[in-house]
Amino acid sequence: MKTNQNKDKVYVLKQDKTPVSFFIQSRSNKRRQLLHFDEEKGINRALRYSKNQKSVFEDEQDGTAILEPIVMEDGKITVIKTNPILQEFMDMHPDNIANGGTLFYEFDPQKVAEDRVRNLNLEVDALIAARSLDLDKMKSIARVHLESNVDKMTAAEIKHDILLFARNYPEDFLYAIEDPDIDVNDISSRAFDEAYVTFRAGKDIHYNLKNNKKKILTVPFGEKKEDVFMSWLKSDDGIEFYQYLEDQFMNN
Repeated sequence: MKTNQNKDKVYVLKQDKTPVSFFIQSRSNKRRQLLHFDEEKGINRALRYSKNQKSVFEDEQDGTAILEPIVMEDGKITVIKTNPILQEFMDMHPDNIANGGTLFYEFDPQKVAEDRVRNLNLEVDALIAARSLDLDKMKSIARVHLESNVDKMTAAEIKHDILLFARNYPEDFLYAIEDPDIDVNDISSRAFDEAYVTFRAGKDIHYNLKNNKKKILTVPFGEKKEDVFMSWLKSDDGIEFYQYLEDQFMNN
């Protein structure tokens, strides 16, 4: 792996609490080998940090290797551009999050700024979209994604909750308004809320109509009844009842 040697790099521990000093493993030991998979050679190669060597691979180092500790102070370490071997070692380290590790990552201020701009743009897009929704669409999203009892909420309360959803979870909100199943999902939730169907014995869904109390289906263990019922409504067996529920809710 070739690294950018024209800039200093900062590596940061991914921990809630950072110790005053933390030692990064710099070579293989009896408890754990430090390996990097060489795609060109198709083998795992041992890594070892030595400032006076020209390679991070132990099999390319000579017998004069001087081993030094790698210490993060207050959860971070700055590796200057004149130490390209340590930069390359840190970039290849298996504990680096970029390599599937969980211990540390390279702090990239440009990427952080880009992510912040992206998140702000998402928030703005979500809020604009939220303001343009009609009340029925807001109710559908609130029922399905916020599990709100919208029938007991005022229009202002529903709009407030939708705007908060858009601001706090813009990506989820934008997905919700484009979800092709939002209407059938809403009808599924309303069918339970308004007692057109009942859930019995913790597993069975039944019709709850004046002249029909028959069992519709059994919900598989671990699945949500609304999701299973929604899938049934979309099936050939459920489409007639779906149309019935749609007519009922349109008239309410």
